[in-house]
Amino acid sequence: MKIIVCGAGQVGASIARQLANEANDVTVIDSDRAVVQRLSDTVDARAIVGNASLPDVLEEAGAKTAEMIVAVTHSDEVNMVACQVAHSLFDVPEKIARVRQQSYLNPAWAELFSRDHMPIDLIISPEIEVARAIERRLQVPGALDMLPFGGGRLRVIAVRCDEGCPIINTPLRQLTELFPDLNIMVLAISRDSRLIVPSGDDQMLIGDEVYFAVDSEHVARGMTVFGHEEPEAHRVVIIGGGNIGYFLTQELEESHPGLDVKIVELVPERARYLAERLSRATVIGGDALDPEIFIEINIGLAQAVIAVSNDDEVNILAALLAKRAGCGTAISLVNNSSYGPLMGSLGVDIAVSPRESTVSTILQRIRRGRILAVQSIRDGAAEIIEAEALGTSPIVGQPLAETKLPTGIIVGAIVRGNEVIIPRPHTVIEEHDRVVMLAAARAVKKIEQMFAVSLEFF
Repeated sequence: MKIIVCGAGQVGASIARQLANEANDVTVIDSDRAVVQRLSDTVDARAIVGNASLPDVLEEAGAKTAEMIVAVTHSDEVNMVACQVAHSLFDVPEKIARVRQQSYLNPAWAELFSRDHMPIDLIISPEIEVARAIERRLQVPGALDMLPFGGGRLRVIAVRCDEGCPIINTPLRQLTELFPDLNIMVLAISRDSRLIVPSGDDQMLIGDEVYFAVDSEHVARGMTVFGHEEPEAHRVVIIGGGNIGYFLTQELEESHPGLDVKIVELVPERARYLAERLSRATVIGGDALDPEIFIEINIGLAQAVIAVSNDDEVNILAALLAKRAGCGTAISLVNNSSYGPLMGSLGVDIAVSPRESTVSTILQRIRRGRILAVQSIRDGAAEIIEAEALGTSPIVGQPLAETKLPTGIIVGAIVRGNEVIIPRPHTVIEEHDRVVMLAAARAVKKIEQMFAVSLEFF
């Protein structure tokens, strides 16, 4: 597939790297020569310097024969114009743009992106994606992440194995014997910054972060198995009233009517703006790092503090101070990827990356075949993919024990109608099943081939 990526920042570089590793023909455009040079040194992709919205630059990037353009520069206007030019002059079939300015996304102006005006096939708002990702985590107390699949009938949950985890040092194949009625499957283990796609002989150790698939009706039992029985949040403090904090508060007001939400905003004008537009949340104007603010809002009584300001350092410090004051769970927005691996050791319970949320949304659009959903995890080390099984797929019609899955792929669950099936060696995948799998980065292309609509796999 021939793809043009406009913007070589964190999101653009991540997308380019993943697609290039899957043998796609990728060209990256960025106006910063130093950034382009760094990308050229680390990614097997063509990179050119220029303004991505200019016709001659897009032509040089190969827009005449491109199948997709992904515009993720730091400028909304450049992203939108790049997609418009790609459509009007080069007839590029698929156009994706990242748009941050909320005025463009106002439902009142929805016609702006229609086929007759500015035909962009997918608009991505990182702030909205992050707010939704945080709200999902709050649904399952104790989870590092929660990802819904199978139309909501299945959850993939990430947890940290602490000393109280009752299944530490237990071979995974024994979980079925220990919990025969529990629909659960371990998909991946993250240990010392290394992702393991496990076999039945692997064990979980203290400090591991584990991703497991579980029937939505068994989530509470699944969390108990991993030693997590944290109470549901009733009091939440949000630090930072920017777009993410605003969207998150609106989401919580709508979906959790009994939740006591306080939001702390430093800029007085913004605090007044929030107070006028939020219906139930309490808005506090002030510096989140001021001890008097923490005393005023009784931070120690909150079950969760969510730090989503525009400053990574403020987010991390505020989360740590809240934990020290007695707050239950500390969630911090982290834009700088180098901070991610440090969060657990520092004491921050959950780090949320805008890049990972945005990349997952883009990949879901890019993936070919009958791919229904995609979530990138561990900074692109693996993807959790939901796909519809077709009659031509090589994994249909025979027991999984006889199916030669490529290395790095594990089938985590099958959704058949309203039934969730956790696969065993004798399980047979049927046509039209929704299959949820984890694939290490090197194996993602194999899944696309396995679920391709045509017979090209053969």
